[in-house]
Amino acid sequence: MAHEGVKHDYHLVNPSPWPLVGSIAAVFLALGLVIGLKGIFGIPKGSWWVLAIGAIGVLWTMAAWWTDVTKEANEGDHTKVVSIGLRYGMMLFIASEVMFFVAWFWIFFEMALFHHVRTLSPIDDVRTAWANWPPKGIETVPPLQLPLVNTITLLLSGTTSTWAMWALERNDREGAKIGLILTIALGMLFTFIQGYEYNHILTDHLFYSPESANAGLYGSAFFMATGFHGFHVIIGTIFLIVCLVRLMNGGFTPTKHFGLEAASWYWQFVDVVWLFLFAFLYLIFGSGWGH
Repeated sequence: MAHEGVKHDYHLVNPSPWPLVGSIAAVFLALGLVIGLKGIFGIPKGSWWVLAIGAIGVLWTMAAWWTDVTKEANEGDHTKVVSIGLRYGMMLFIASEVMFFVAWFWIFFEMALFHHVRTLSPIDDVRTAWANWPPKGIETVPPLQLPLVNTITLLLSGTTSTWAMWALERNDREGAKIGLILTIALGMLFTFIQGYEYNHILTDHLFYSPESANAGLYGSAFFMATGFHGFHVIIGTIFLIVCLVRLMNGGFTPTKHFGLEAASWYWQFVDVVWLFLFAFLYLIFGSGWGH
């Protein structure tokens, strides 16, 4: 501990149930998704109660565990050495998230840049399916409409997030609150616009093409990338809301505000990933500019 009488700067964490509880909840979450989509263990497809239990468990773990971390910070356990460790931990977490999207971009570029290689196949269906990318008959989302609006929205949210950090470091708590509120509002706006876009895609069957056996692959790639990014936006928005609540309750100081700093890092990561998605998924290869 970093309390009086302890001669080191490291914080030795007290025994905590949250790693075990979180692991059990994650198992329920994964199994619940499989059960809901496929049905296993005698539980029929479409049963989502296991997924709900897992989701509640994960959210409970997050709230309780982070509350404990906040208490540790308020009690003085987050010394300079501990703070460095927390920063390294957040950096490594963001790096792991980067690698997730790197893996997706890898297969996307494989499909978008080298689809013509598969046209050398002796199988007629394979040659037909891979002759074009996006697949023949696919109607893509116009990049300079809703995707552009969402790009501007996230870029604006990046500036307001930076403003909130800048204001807090100068002890302008009101400015930090306004910056956070604007960032949260813009994040919610992004999610709403993306939901509207998804509804338009599904209602108008944009990614459906009876002419191409490869049409489903394009839709899967699109929803995998934008869906997971949208999930990250929701997580980042919750992260910022928690920081806003802490700030309004007197938390954070100009010198001790790692929670807000970590949220800001995460939000900037979300912004950068979207710029890559917009540039390649929507603009270059989604509009035909990449051909």
